[in-house]
Amino acid sequence: MSLDELRAWLAEQDQPGVTWGVKRLSANDTQANHSHQAGPYIPKQFLFDIFPPLGQKDVPNPRVSFDLAIDSHHDVREITAIWYNNKFHQVDGTQRRNETRITGFGGSSSALLDPESTGALTVFAFWRDEDQPTRCHVWVARNDVEEGIIEERTGPVEPGQWVTYPDLLSTLPRRAACRLAREDLPAEWLKAFPTGEAILRKAIALRPELSADVDHRLMVRRECEFEVYRSLEEATYLPRIQEGFKSVDDLLALSQPISQRRRSRGGRSLELHLKTIFEEEKLRFAWQPTVDSNSHPDFIFPSVDAYEDAAFPAGRLRMLAAKSTVRERWRQVLEEADRIETKHLLTVQEGVSESQFSSMQDAGVQLVVPERLHTRYPKAVRPHLQSLESFIGDIRALRR
Repeated sequence: MSLDELRAWLAEQDQPGVTWGVKRLSANDTQANHSHQAGPYIPKQFLFDIFPPLGQKDVPNPRVSFDLAIDSHHDVREITAIWYNNKFHQVDGTQRRNETRITGFGGSSSALLDPESTGALTVFAFWRDEDQPTRCHVWVARNDVEEGIIEERTGPVEPGQWVTYPDLLSTLPRRAACRLAREDLPAEWLKAFPTGEAILRKAIALRPELSADVDHRLMVRRECEFEVYRSLEEATYLPRIQEGFKSVDDLLALSQPISQRRRSRGGRSLELHLKTIFEEEKLRFAWQPTVDSNSHPDFIFPSVDAYEDAAFPAGRLRMLAAKSTVRERWRQVLEEADRIETKHLLTVQEGVSESQFSSMQDAGVQLVVPERLHTRYPKAVRPHLQSLESFIGDIRALRR
């Protein structure tokens, strides 16, 4: 299927009355970690809005059936949305659950439950029409190029996020500690959008977490930074959105800059957080250096001078790449820092398949994953993951 067909599909779904939910499939969603979940997780409130009968709290495990077409893989099925609400009912011997799932995909034969789809950017487009039953069209991105085309409309979607489109200012519940009212934002930000570094500094001021381990510090600060950014988005764009739009072109004229700015921010955010933590931990490193004439690793330890000194032992050098998702992007690090045999790669992706992890190991890639996310990976993979705390410990040991 050509990229033009994907663009045409996106245009077809971008209609009045069609609501998108966009996420990256986690290892829980695809069953890559053998969790035996019934299907992809979708936030309760989103499904309640799409299917009001699903939100009947007094009914045990209410469910609604609908047609779902995974157009990217030519797969059409009747699917069931279920609210597992046993938490609110006295049911002996039953797990106390309070979550929504969509089920009925037929196992790993579906692209949504295929472990190799872990990390894939996925669009759920729900069509609601008074004259027809609600139906859903799905696209599971098969490569980075397709993900880029989707994110041209939605902006970056990071692991763990659920983003709705075209309502770009609606997403997962916000953390109150970093949710800022307009009057709490710096006045200069309302005149000109601040740099990523300025937003990061504000997030750190709100959630310094200096006494916490670095894995926790990274995750909490990233969540806080995103909330600060979203607060600024709302202060900047929400008044205009509430005025309404006279045409689709008017809507796109506003939504496209929002998406572009998110993409620009998303590309640097993880690196900036790591750079700050490395500085706080008083490590020696080079950020975004140029080595080997045309290689640009994100981080080199301890320095470019050490890397370029042929007398400096290669075994005491380290490189670290930072990528929010690694489904295909992990291979990019193989071309970086030729002197360093093992390529360390930090990601916040919620799991990988066992076969993909095996390919990484064979290629000499060591995954570095914040401790909180280790349980999202298959059990066979977890012992081989390195936490950020452990990575920093290795860097310190090499210095001694």
